[in-house]
Amino acid sequence: MKKKVVVGMSGGVDSSVAAYLLKQQGYDVIGVTMQIWQDEDELTKQESGGCCGLSAVDDARRVAQRLDIPYYVMNFKREFQCNVMDYFVEEYLRGHTPNPCIACNRYVKWESLLKRSLEIGADYIATGHYARIDRLTNGRYAIRNSVTAAKDQTYALYNLTQEQLSHTLMPVGEYTKDEIRRIAEEAGLPVAHKPDSQEICFVPDGDYAAFIDREAGERVPGPGNFVSTDGQILGRHKGITHYTVGQRRGLELAMGRRIFVTEIRPDTNEVVIGENEDVFTSTVLCDRVNYMAISDLTKPRRVLAKIRYNHRGEFCTIEKTDKDHVLCAFEKPVRASTPGQAVVFYDGEYVLGGGTIL
Repeated sequence: MKKKVVVGMSGGVDSSVAAYLLKQQGYDVIGVTMQIWQDEDELTKQESGGCCGLSAVDDARRVAQRLDIPYYVMNFKREFQCNVMDYFVEEYLRGHTPNPCIACNRYVKWESLLKRSLEIGADYIATGHYARIDRLTNGRYAIRNSVTAAKDQTYALYNLTQEQLSHTLMPVGEYTKDEIRRIAEEAGLPVAHKPDSQEICFVPDGDYAAFIDREAGERVPGPGNFVSTDGQILGRHKGITHYTVGQRRGLELAMGRRIFVTEIRPDTNEVVIGENEDVFTSTVLCDRVNYMAISDLTKPRRVLAKIRYNHRGEFCTIEKTDKDHVLCAFEKPVRASTPGQAVVFYDGEYVLGGGTIL
């Protein structure tokens, strides 16, 4: 009997080719678009066309028709609002810079979609991520780098559980982006040349602060002081939600030299300003650690760690400071370690685990 797989179809070329490849491999494929966007006017629909827009439904349905597979739209608005949008706002109010795609992957694209897919008799879910999944000799499942470093998406997947990984397929990880577009073209898929979405889907104009202002209302902290590292008041800022560690542009402070945000202090509504060297650190502490290739960290271990999505990574030694925290001691200082972002540990090609930077 053929294994049944639900493919999360975003309307983009990657997930469309994932569905095509799995059908070619003999799976019983069902296409599903997750309706997670709250509201979308016609202009936004035309402009963004992101992975959670209404336009995604039109494109995904056309691909499903071309592949002759069943297609459904599932409503995950409540899960997305709670686990992604609300989380995004709360983190910014705490002076953090969150990665909403990581939260969406863990709690919506996997936890919610997988649960519903298993309930309808599927064996797996599949996505168009540029990553691979292997079962290691120790019996654990781990995310593995895709064949193309240019599109590798393993960083945003570090938080998946063993149960989720055991029911997941990622066929796109074996190909480059050019190869995926060529497969789509040869298969006659109508999205073969559709451009990739770039911005966070629920902030299509990229103005995070305005979004937070609308969502948080009266809870948004107003203007406060820019201060130096020794406490000297340097000027006024627009509100802590407008800034992130390492930021240089848009500060509107005439200091006569290049200056950077080095810290955000929500308790005092201050944004700390310093020099470029102040943005570098050799140690990063994280919590909410998810172990993937190993079940636990029992002794210090040398790994390659990435502190943001597009970070190339630096070697460090990771060690538990207590049951909930891991300290990363880097061999070379890293720039702009940002509270709220993820630090992801790699052992060779495999994701060892990761946590949230404090």
